[in-house]
Order: sequence, then C-alpha cells, then structure tokens
Amino acid sequence: MLWSFIAVFFSGWLYVDASYRGPTWQRWVFKPVTLLLLLLLAWQAPMFNATGYLILAGLAATLLGDALTLLPTQRMLYAIGAFFLSHLLYTLYFASQMTFSFFWPLPLILLVIGALLTAVIWTRLETFRWPILTFIGMTLVMVWLAGELYFFLPTRPSFSGFIGATLLLLGNIVWLGSHYRRRFTGDSAIAAACYFAGHFMIVRALYI
Repeated sequence: MLWSFIAVFFSGWLYVDASYRGPTWQRWVFKPVTLLLLLLLAWQAPMFNATGYLILAGLAATLLGDALTLLPTQRMLYAIGAFFLSHLLYTLYFASQMTFSFFWPLPLILLVIGALLTAVIWTRLETFRWPILTFIGMTLVMVWLAGELYFFLPTRPSFSGFIGATLLLLGNIVWLGSHYRRRFTGDSAIAAACYFAGHFMIVRALYI
C-alpha cells in the first residue's frame, strides 16, 4: 500500500504546484487523476466495510463536481450540488459510527465560523447565494459530526476523519473567500492542498 500512498501524494503535489505556478493542462490532468487514485486507495483499504461505500460515493461525487466546474458557468449550480452530496455522504459515514453525543464548544465555534464566512461573501454571491449557503451549512455539519465522533470515540481513525473534514472546511473557506471577495497570492494552491489533504485524511481513516 505504500506505493499507493506515494502515488496519491505525488499526483496531488503536481496539481497543487500547477495551481500556484504550473500550466493549465497540468491542473486538468492531475486533479481527476488524484481523485481516481484516492478512489482506488479507499477501495483497497483493509478496514473497508459497508460504511466504506459512503466514502467511495463521496469521492465519486467530488470527481463529478470537479468535472462540472470545467463546463460553462451555467453548470456551476450542479457542481455545487455534487460537492454538497459528497459532504453529505461523508457526514453519513461519520454519523453511522456513533451514538448521539454533544460537545457544545464545537458547534458554537462552527456557527461563528459559518456566520463570519457568510458575512464576508454574502453580497457577492448573487444567484448562487442560497445554494452556496446550503453547501456551507452541510460542510459545517460534516465537521461537527466528525468532531463529535472523535470526542465520543477518540481513536486514530476518528481523529484522521476529523482532521480531514476540518481541512475540507478550511479549503472551502479559502476558495469561497478568494473567489467571491478578494484574490491573494497562492490562494488556489492553498485551497487545493487543503482539498486533497482533507479527502486523503478521510480515506486514511479506513487504514488505521
């Protein structure tokens, strides 16, 4: 399995590097390649069980969303829907492993983060206002349940899943902030690094 991890890391690094300074074709090639490698990595996981299919489906939805972002802007709504579905499937994966518990500081922190992000980009969202707001809400719920699972069952897999969900949230904050408010140097590379690292850490939860 070491070579599979190396292949995912190398492919993801090539995409992140291209997001910062590389040619467009390198981004087009290595983003889907990295996600396909993550799908293969998840499929080969030794701890793969029935709930593992939720992670596979989440990765497939992400791959579909990425493909839709390459089409004209009229398809952006469908891309947001695919990313929403991906995070919903990850949320179901986390929820399937826990009984109800409540660590109150976590949802409070996430509500503050969600409110601040919404306040920063709200006036720039235009026709995508409610779809993106719904997507942000789904992402926050995903991180919340991943965190609740870790605090309820503090194991290495639950920690890996929590870190992965948090990285996906961070990547979305960078992406939405730079896209709808203000660009900054390296924003695409930072968002891409969080994006791939987040998915990788969630897949890694099937291995440890």
